[in-house]
Amino acid sequence: MDSSPVNWEALEALIIDFAKSENLIEDSSPPSSPSLSSSPSPSSSSYLSRLIIRQIRSSLEAGDVDAAIDLFRAHAPFVLEDHRLLFRLQKQKFIELLREGTTEDRGPAIDYLRTFLAPCALNAYPEAYEEFKHVLLAFIYDKDDQTSPVANEWAEKRRYEIAGLMSSVLRAHLHAYNPIFSMTLRYLISIHKGFCFRQGILSPISDLIERLLLLERDPPAIPQDSLYEAQPFDEVDIQALAHAVELTRQGAIDSLRFAKGDLFQAFQNEICRMRLDAAMLDELVREYCIYRGIVESGSLIPSRVQTLSEPLKGNPSESGCYSTQDGSLDVDYSSAKWSNSETSATTDMSSMRGTNVELRYASDPANNLEDCSTSGSHQSENLRLPRNRSHGAGERSKRKRWRGRHDELDHISDIHFNRCSKQEVSTAMQVASATISKAQQGVENINGEEKYEIVLGMKELASRGMAAEVVEEINALDPNFFAQNPVLLFQLKQVEFLKLVGLGDHSGALKVACSHLGPLAASDPNLLKPLKETLLSLLRPSEDALVTGLPLHALATSLQVAFGKRLGIEEPQLVKIMRATLYTHTEWFKLQMCKDRFESLLRIDSLKENSTPVLTSLASSKSNTESCNLGSSQVTMSSTTRVSDDGGSPNQASSRDVICDENAILKVMEFLALPRADAIHLLAQYNGNAETVIQQIFA
Repeated sequence: MDSSPVNWEALEALIIDFAKSENLIEDSSPPSSPSLSSSPSPSSSSYLSRLIIRQIRSSLEAGDVDAAIDLFRAHAPFVLEDHRLLFRLQKQKFIELLREGTTEDRGPAIDYLRTFLAPCALNAYPEAYEEFKHVLLAFIYDKDDQTSPVANEWAEKRRYEIAGLMSSVLRAHLHAYNPIFSMTLRYLISIHKGFCFRQGILSPISDLIERLLLLERDPPAIPQDSLYEAQPFDEVDIQALAHAVELTRQGAIDSLRFAKGDLFQAFQNEICRMRLDAAMLDELVREYCIYRGIVESGSLIPSRVQTLSEPLKGNPSESGCYSTQDGSLDVDYSSAKWSNSETSATTDMSSMRGTNVELRYASDPANNLEDCSTSGSHQSENLRLPRNRSHGAGERSKRKRWRGRHDELDHISDIHFNRCSKQEVSTAMQVASATISKAQQGVENINGEEKYEIVLGMKELASRGMAAEVVEEINALDPNFFAQNPVLLFQLKQVEFLKLVGLGDHSGALKVACSHLGPLAASDPNLLKPLKETLLSLLRPSEDALVTGLPLHALATSLQVAFGKRLGIEEPQLVKIMRATLYTHTEWFKLQMCKDRFESLLRIDSLKENSTPVLTSLASSKSNTESCNLGSSQVTMSSTTRVSDDGGSPNQASSRDVICDENAILKVMEFLALPRADAIHLLAQYNGNAETVIQQIFA
């Protein structure tokens, strides 16, 4: 399966917003991105509401109905005023009293039955009294009898059902929706799983998403009785909601009734019913934040960082050290020296093992660095220590501290139902609990944490437009890196060229073009066009050639990914998930032959925005993409679609195109309960005539 590029800036904004909204990092500034609720941004009250919901859910899952009712009384009294909800709570309380008592001691359960449950059953809803009489059978059937007519009432699963129902109701009434990123992830993974199933292809991230997105969903919230007489909703909205969150048509209508016809609020209510493994999501977010330097790592770094003590197979230049015949890495520390220009002191490299080496930025004077010599019959370029940089400490001081959820939730019981335990989170996403052992064999002068600091330092330099300094630092560390990544070198030299033009130093800019840009473009014809457009900046006034309009952050990200891989630091697992799911989202709506109604709501469009760092010109223009609305006047051009024999992505065949009216598409979807793509393909076979399609199916 292919993957789509991800706009890292948009993704980072959503992740930071998520971490702040969930109080996972220590930071006093408010979340940056707007929320999806009626308020302009996720506030502390929204976080507290979600925390209360988690407390109520945990109490109900533990069978402590009294604690949940106390929380309702203090924070959401409207729940206790709704007799339909109150009856369900009291019925569960009755079962818990029976569960706690003995066969001989059932006085508390009988008293509760007479005082609370029976009176409420008379006024809750039409079926409540029948349910009341049914639950009385729990008096005579044991809780361990799996064949009894009240086995479901005794089952602990019932706790999770009522906990989920109350969570759905509270989220909607308190507008305590999950942060945008959490909802986006639910939606994209759901589409990804559906797409892979329908197309018969294997997901490359199946292990991750199967454990991240849980199978069970919270029950839907119950519409008020008065809303059952609501005016009919637009069929366009019904079908859009039903297929977006996998509901039946009646389920979509009920959801719209509960949301009083607000499609987007109904969508939020439904998407939040999907359950994510919170512990696993937090680990994924933390891994990403450490990778990007958002939070401090301390001695805790993602365990997927590959230390150079582990032999890297393949080209020796990819490991930075040569391999001996037995496959191990061999470095002679005895002759390697590191000279500090400030103290003029020389220290044996063997005494520097495990010492943190800070990356110095270009504003500091350069220190001399002698190459690490190696022993053995086969010699190659070695990965060298970075020159001592004192400015890196200031950059690290900007990072936030990861808090996690334990501070507020220590008092909430950790109960899971039909879920993976926290210990089952893949070690590929876990953060190591200790520093990398200093006793490991191989190159010990750059440990895992130091690699992170080096890569983050390079990213920071690139994001500031300090391209010449980046090239100098990387060449000092790994002279072969740019030979393997010439496009990155070209982009960095573009930045350097444009900076010099902006400063009015045309001769210096031309020198960079002649020495670097020209030879690189000569070896790669694809770079000729960017080179020509870059040279056009010489014709503009110097103030127009400033680098403020350049995608420096995208370039910095590309550099971080490439150089990080060179040091054995893999991309965060979240990025892999986003790449795969964004690709299938695009392919899915190609099949549907329409635009996703909810992609702007969930910032999916911004995640797909092109953030490529190829600097072709100073002014970039966005091409307007055609979008089709789901309005009744829409016309869809349909073509038959087939799936390749090898299970790959669907190919659009151009054997026959038929113009399908949107009303005809909706009619076929409604009558035959078909997905949009299938309805379009059926219409294509019968010249777009919905009546003919329906007659042929029922004939």
